[in-house]
Amino acid sequence: MTAFSRTSDLTAPRLAEMLRVNHAGEYGAVRIYAGQQRFARSTRQRALVAEMATHEQAHLASFNQLLADRRVRPSLLLPLWHVAGYGLGAVTALMGDAAAMACTEAVETVIEEHYSNQLATLRGHDDALAATIEQFKEEEVAHKDLASAEGAANAPAYPVLTGLIKLGSRVAIKLSEKL
Repeated sequence: MTAFSRTSDLTAPRLAEMLRVNHAGEYGAVRIYAGQQRFARSTRQRALVAEMATHEQAHLASFNQLLADRRVRPSLLLPLWHVAGYGLGAVTALMGDAAAMACTEAVETVIEEHYSNQLATLRGHDDALAATIEQFKEEEVAHKDLASAEGAANAPAYPVLTGLIKLGSRVAIKLSEKL
Protein backbone atom coordinates (compact mmCIF):
# COMPACT_ATOMS: atom_id res chain seq x y z
CA MET A 1 0.00 0.00 0.00
CA THR A 2 1.48 3.35 -0.97
CA ALA A 3 1.40 6.48 1.13
CA PHE A 4 -1.17 7.92 -1.28
CA SER A 5 -3.66 5.13 -0.74
CA ARG A 6 -4.14 5.44 3.02
CA THR A 7 -7.03 7.77 3.80
CA SER A 8 -5.58 8.59 7.23
CA ASP A 9 -2.66 10.32 5.48
CA LEU A 10 -4.63 13.38 4.36
CA THR A 11 -3.07 16.08 6.49
CA ALA A 12 -2.53 19.69 5.46
CA PRO A 13 1.13 18.98 4.57
CA ARG A 14 0.13 15.91 2.55
CA LEU A 15 -2.52 17.90 0.67
CA ALA A 16 0.09 20.58 -0.07
CA GLU A 17 2.40 17.89 -1.45
CA MET A 18 -0.37 16.62 -3.72
CA LEU A 19 -1.09 20.06 -5.10
CA ARG A 20 2.61 20.86 -5.51
CA VAL A 21 3.44 17.65 -7.36
CA ASN A 22 0.37 17.87 -9.60
CA HIS A 23 1.22 21.44 -10.52
CA ALA A 24 4.83 20.44 -11.27
CA GLY A 25 3.65 17.46 -13.34
CA GLU A 26 1.30 19.53 -15.44
CA TYR A 27 4.03 22.13 -15.90
CA GLY A 28 6.39 19.39 -17.07
CA ALA A 29 3.75 18.04 -19.46
CA VAL A 30 3.26 21.47 -21.01
CA ARG A 31 7.02 21.69 -21.53
CA ILE A 32 7.22 18.16 -23.04
CA TYR A 33 4.54 19.04 -25.55
CA ALA A 34 6.24 22.36 -26.34
CA GLY A 35 9.40 20.46 -27.25
CA GLN A 36 7.45 17.93 -29.27
CA GLN A 37 5.52 20.63 -31.16
CA ARG A 38 8.73 22.47 -32.03
CA PHE A 39 10.49 19.37 -33.40
CA ALA A 40 7.60 17.24 -34.69
CA ARG A 41 8.36 15.78 -38.10
CA SER A 42 4.86 15.94 -39.52
CA THR A 43 1.93 18.32 -39.58
CA ARG A 44 -0.29 15.52 -38.27
CA GLN A 45 2.00 14.94 -35.31
CA ARG A 46 2.06 18.67 -34.49
CA ALA A 47 -1.75 18.72 -34.55
CA LEU A 48 -2.03 15.70 -32.23
CA VAL A 49 0.45 17.19 -29.80
CA ALA A 50 -1.24 20.61 -29.93
CA GLU A 51 -4.57 19.03 -28.96
CA MET A 52 -3.05 17.22 -25.98
CA ALA A 53 -1.10 20.35 -25.01
CA THR A 54 -4.36 22.28 -24.78
CA HIS A 55 -5.58 19.89 -22.08
CA GLU A 56 -2.29 20.10 -20.18
CA GLN A 57 -2.39 23.91 -20.28
CA ALA A 58 -5.90 23.85 -18.81
CA HIS A 59 -4.74 21.43 -16.10
CA LEU A 60 -1.79 23.70 -15.30
CA ALA A 61 -4.04 26.75 -15.09
CA SER A 62 -6.31 24.89 -12.68
CA PHE A 63 -3.40 23.87 -10.45
CA ASN A 64 -1.99 27.42 -10.60
CA GLN A 65 -5.31 28.60 -9.17
CA LEU A 66 -5.44 25.81 -6.57
CA LEU A 67 -1.93 26.66 -5.36
CA ALA A 68 -2.91 30.31 -4.98
CA ASP A 69 -6.27 29.57 -3.34
CA ARG A 70 -4.78 27.13 -0.85
CA ARG A 71 -1.57 29.06 -0.29
CA VAL A 72 0.72 26.26 -1.37
CA ARG A 73 4.11 27.05 -2.82
CA PRO A 74 5.04 25.52 -6.17
CA SER A 75 7.89 23.06 -6.50
CA LEU A 76 11.35 24.55 -6.21
CA LEU A 77 12.28 22.30 -9.14
CA LEU A 78 10.19 24.10 -11.77
CA PRO A 79 13.32 25.51 -13.48
CA LEU A 80 14.64 21.95 -13.82
CA TRP A 81 11.31 20.67 -15.17
CA HIS A 82 11.25 23.62 -17.58
CA VAL A 83 14.46 22.41 -19.23
CA ALA A 84 14.03 18.66 -18.70
CA GLY A 85 10.46 18.59 -20.00
CA TYR A 86 11.28 20.54 -23.13
CA GLY A 87 14.39 18.44 -23.69
CA LEU A 88 12.47 15.18 -23.35
CA GLY A 89 9.85 16.42 -25.78
CA ALA A 90 12.43 17.63 -28.27
CA VAL A 91 14.54 14.46 -28.16
CA THR A 92 11.59 12.12 -28.55
CA ALA A 93 10.16 14.21 -31.41
CA LEU A 94 13.53 14.15 -33.16
CA MET A 95 13.54 10.36 -32.79
CA GLY A 96 10.29 10.28 -34.76
CA ASP A 97 6.54 10.31 -34.33
CA ALA A 98 6.44 6.87 -32.71
CA ALA A 99 9.02 7.88 -30.10
CA ALA A 100 7.07 11.05 -29.29
CA MET A 101 3.95 8.92 -28.82
CA ALA A 102 5.92 6.43 -26.70
CA CYS A 103 6.93 9.34 -24.47
CA THR A 104 3.30 10.39 -24.07
CA GLU A 105 2.22 6.82 -23.40
CA ALA A 106 4.92 6.31 -20.74
CA VAL A 107 4.33 9.60 -18.94
CA GLU A 108 0.56 9.21 -18.97
CA THR A 109 0.79 5.64 -17.66
CA VAL A 110 2.65 6.92 -14.61
CA ILE A 111 0.27 9.86 -14.20
CA GLU A 112 -2.74 7.56 -14.35
CA GLU A 113 -1.28 5.51 -11.48
CA HIS A 114 -0.33 8.67 -9.58
CA TYR A 115 -3.77 10.25 -9.89
CA SER A 116 -5.47 6.95 -8.98
CA ASN A 117 -3.44 6.79 -5.77
CA GLN A 118 -4.32 10.37 -4.93
CA LEU A 119 -8.00 9.75 -5.57
CA ALA A 120 -8.00 6.89 -3.07
CA THR A 121 -6.81 9.34 -0.44
CA LEU A 122 -8.96 12.32 -1.41
CA ARG A 123 -12.39 10.74 -1.79
CA GLY A 124 -14.48 11.58 1.23
CA HIS A 125 -11.93 14.14 2.43
CA ASP A 126 -11.72 16.70 -0.38
CA ASP A 127 -14.36 15.80 -2.92
CA ALA A 128 -13.93 19.00 -4.95
CA LEU A 129 -10.24 18.31 -5.52
CA ALA A 130 -11.01 14.63 -6.15
CA ALA A 131 -13.49 15.61 -8.89
CA THR A 132 -10.90 17.83 -10.55
CA ILE A 133 -8.26 15.12 -10.44
CA GLU A 134 -10.71 12.52 -11.73
CA GLN A 135 -11.49 14.70 -14.75
CA PHE A 136 -7.80 15.30 -15.42
CA LYS A 137 -7.04 11.60 -15.01
CA GLU A 138 -9.64 10.77 -17.68
CA GLU A 139 -8.00 13.22 -20.07
CA GLU A 140 -4.54 11.79 -19.33
CA VAL A 141 -5.81 8.27 -20.02
CA ALA A 142 -7.25 9.51 -23.31
CA HIS A 143 -3.80 10.87 -24.20
CA LYS A 144 -2.23 7.53 -23.32
CA ASP A 145 -4.78 5.64 -25.41
CA LEU A 146 -4.28 8.01 -28.35
CA ALA A 147 -0.50 7.57 -28.14
CA SER A 148 -0.91 3.79 -28.16
CA ALA A 149 -3.25 3.96 -31.15
CA GLU A 150 -0.80 6.24 -32.98
CA GLY A 151 1.97 3.63 -32.86
CA ALA A 152 3.90 4.27 -29.64
CA ALA A 153 5.01 0.62 -29.60
CA ASN A 154 6.79 1.17 -32.93
CA ALA A 155 9.33 3.51 -31.33
CA PRO A 156 12.98 2.53 -31.51
CA ALA A 157 13.97 0.53 -28.41
CA TYR A 158 10.39 0.93 -27.14
CA PRO A 159 10.77 -1.07 -23.89
CA VAL A 160 13.97 0.74 -22.95
CA LEU A 161 12.68 4.16 -23.97
CA THR A 162 9.39 3.85 -22.10
CA GLY A 163 11.06 2.23 -19.10
CA LEU A 164 13.47 5.15 -18.75
CA ILE A 165 10.71 7.72 -19.18
CA LYS A 166 8.53 5.98 -16.59
CA LEU A 167 11.43 5.84 -14.15
CA GLY A 168 12.19 9.52 -14.72
CA SER A 169 8.54 10.41 -14.23
CA ARG A 170 8.36 8.51 -10.94
CA VAL A 171 11.54 10.19 -9.68
CA ALA A 172 10.19 13.60 -10.72
CA ILE A 173 7.00 12.90 -8.76
CA LYS A 174 8.87 11.99 -5.58
CA LEU A 175 11.16 15.00 -5.82
CA SER A 176 8.39 17.47 -6.64
CA GLU A 177 6.28 16.40 -3.67
CA LYS A 178 8.96 17.48 -1.24
CA LEU A 179 10.93 20.19 -2.99
